[in-house]
Amino acid sequence: MPDWNHLLPFFTATMVFAFLPGPALLYTAAQTMAYGKRGGLMAALGLHIGGLVHVIAAAAGLSAVFAHVPAAYTALKIVGAIYLIWLGIGIIRTKMDPSFAEEGRAPANLPPRKSARAFLHSVMVEVLNPKTALFFIAFLPQFADPAATFPVWVQFLILGLIVGCAFSMADLVAVLLTHQVLNGLKKTRTAQRIAQWTGGTVLVGLGAHLALSK
Repeated sequence: MPDWNHLLPFFTATMVFAFLPGPALLYTAAQTMAYGKRGGLMAALGLHIGGLVHVIAAAAGLSAVFAHVPAAYTALKIVGAIYLIWLGIGIIRTKMDPSFAEEGRAPANLPPRKSARAFLHSVMVEVLNPKTALFFIAFLPQFADPAATFPVWVQFLILGLIVGCAFSMADLVAVLLTHQVLNGLKKTRTAQRIAQWTGGTVLVGLGAHLALSK
């Protein structure tokens, strides 16, 4: 592994990137607003698994395709943007369970099928985000040491796992904070519907931002 001259800046930069407000934190907050705490947690787990796919791709050298083939980057970006917008519209159009308002509680207990759906959607959102791929192939090589005992690709995997765990910690914080804020609001059908619309709108906005960004 790299020495502490590499690792200390790596840990510092990782924590800064992880807790810097960005699309991933907005996404998990939006899922929490729409589906409650469990939905947010499943979304965070899905993002983590999707991130691992990019880590493996970076270690295998596959992610470099996006840096050298602009058309591949653009195609994946557009597909990912459309998918996010589709998810957002789906959340807005979803009929809310009346029991949430009647019982005065947040939708924390998603049915298993919806929990699995939130997880799978989040995996796809992360896998279809080429910016994540470019982040790893730009970030990890700065802290890998070719002279270290482990091969560079193994260092990529280890460093990438650390980055993924740090980002997941930030996502969990976003979920818990959003859940606490929602719990502090008056539990009415209108309030729940506003939270659902807000979550869906955030996802549509993230999709539009991804599609229009260079």
